Amino acid sequence: MTLQPGATVTTAAAEMDTGITTERPWLKHYDAGVPRALTYPRIPLQQLLTDTAARHPRAVATIFGAVVAGRLVEASLTYAELDRLADRFAAGLQSLGVRKGDRVALLLPNCPQFVIAFYGALRAGAVVVPCNPLYTAPELRGQLADSGAETLVALSRLHTVARAARDGTPVRNLILTNIKEYFPALLRVLFTLAREKREGHRTTVDRAAGEHPFAELVRAETALRPVDVRPEDTAVLQYTGGTTGVPKGAMLSHRALVANVLQSRAWNPMLMEALERGVDVMPLFHVYGLTVVMGVSVATASAMVLIPRFDLEHVLLAIHTHRPRSFAGAPRIYVAAANARNLARYDLRSVDVFGSGSAPLPVEVQTRFEQLAGGGRVLEGYGLTEAAPVTHTTPRRGQRKLGSIGVPIPDVDAKIVDLETGTRDMPAGEPGELVVRGPNLMDGYYKRPEETALALRDGWLYTGDVARMDEDGYFYIVDRKKELIIVSGYNVYPREVEEALYTHPAVLEAAAIGVPDPERGEVVKAFVVLRPGASATTEELRTHCASSLARFKIPAEIEFRSDLPKSMVGKVLRRALADEERAARVAKETSGRQR
Repeated sequence: MTLQPGATVTTAAAEMDTGITTERPWLKHYDAGVPRALTYPRIPLQQLLTDTAARHPRAVATIFGAVVAGRLVEASLTYAELDRLADRFAAGLQSLGVRKGDRVALLLPNCPQFVIAFYGALRAGAVVVPCNPLYTAPELRGQLADSGAETLVALSRLHTVARAARDGTPVRNLILTNIKEYFPALLRVLFTLAREKREGHRTTVDRAAGEHPFAELVRAETALRPVDVRPEDTAVLQYTGGTTGVPKGAMLSHRALVANVLQSRAWNPMLMEALERGVDVMPLFHVYGLTVVMGVSVATASAMVLIPRFDLEHVLLAIHTHRPRSFAGAPRIYVAAANARNLARYDLRSVDVFGSGSAPLPVEVQTRFEQLAGGGRVLEGYGLTEAAPVTHTTPRRGQRKLGSIGVPIPDVDAKIVDLETGTRDMPAGEPGELVVRGPNLMDGYYKRPEETALALRDGWLYTGDVARMDEDGYFYIVDRKKELIIVSGYNVYPREVEEALYTHPAVLEAAAIGVPDPERGEVVKAFVVLRPGASATTEELRTHCASSLARFKIPAEIEFRSDLPKSMVGKVLRRALADEERAARVAKETSGRQR
């Protein structure tokens, strides 16, 4: 399938009666060459890799390595090699009994193994369940159990967590891979000598317990049995809280993911197939990285410079060395770069557009980074897991409005409705709930029909975010309708933090909210009421939380109180706490300025 960036084909979405929607004032702000509507081939997501490997077999697909003594030491795979490895992994999964519709969970950072396993699992007909490598065993266990995953692919360094998380879940296959497997030869030796044993990467595969080496599966010569995968089949169970509550699996179909890959690709008509390189630090287990980074790269034969964890030196050196024209990032990356003392050492001028997603980007960070980076524009966008994920972004070369998430992408309709009923359209400039529709929406939440009915109504996805639209069709996020906390782009659900605190014997009541943080966007603040006669310190409670929560979920601040604000039925009012916190911080800032 050749992607024509200028192609404009009317879609069902574009033909919808617009009488009940906005008039799409944003269309006049599209850059030249960006189509208003697209055509979407009826193919499964993995077909994008098949087609790209056929068109550009020698194009570089992945570049992977590390920084050694201030230099990058890397190895690469071509698209022909990636295609062959994905086929072999798919056949290996089939030899382990994986069939169409089975769940294959990935507990991997950004590395070639993630890309191989992702497309291999899809070719075996499986549904991929991306998991956060920072999760503790209880958190991972909950996701594995809810999704029904029978196979887990994990980094060897995470073998302790992976093995512990299997208990009480359907997982019967554990596939382990060492991070160094796709390093260049010299770096593999250095890694083995310097880090492997110390950091726990080395582990013994227990075959009797259903464990298998990743390398063995991709070396096997077993033939792949073709699987009939249809566009409407679920491709990914991407876990999210929606906007609040316990994480739940958004069912993203092949159709929805293909659509969002092509929508995202169409936004950059200057993108040249088989010639682009991207520095990819955004996690591929997150839907932003999965679609905007990996999906678009695979569809366009672009090289992915994979960085397994955020390391500012690695990111800056990779941009300096590989000269990408675009960069997908998040606020924490721009905060760190804008405050780096040695930023001037790196030439970032190849980048025309620095994208920002996953969390709100402070305007002051945006402008400061641009000044220091030497010319590239930082453009904010918006999306959510339930939309696979992109719905809005700022024109790459057209008008940019600071503080705005931009305009809807091709074939996405968006409007603002009243907060009370969600049925009345709000005029330009008035706040309300942002709702969207398009070919990229999820099919619903896995095994949660009631929550699906609340999120999807008459073809519209209710985002839970309070926003406004100006007369030009640019959108602005005003607030969250509900109480999701976003720490460095990762979702944190107040309830899970509170439940961790409640397990401490000294805690009577607990509530968690997000508070501003200059580096991470937000951090968790907990309010705790202790049991009569009990005592506990902040550090004791944080240590207690560390046993069941990932690092980014542990409260950065804890405030002890004698009681918590409650409704008439006894529900703790987190919003009241957030309002109190906001007022206290404003008063403190005002007092500081007056002094």
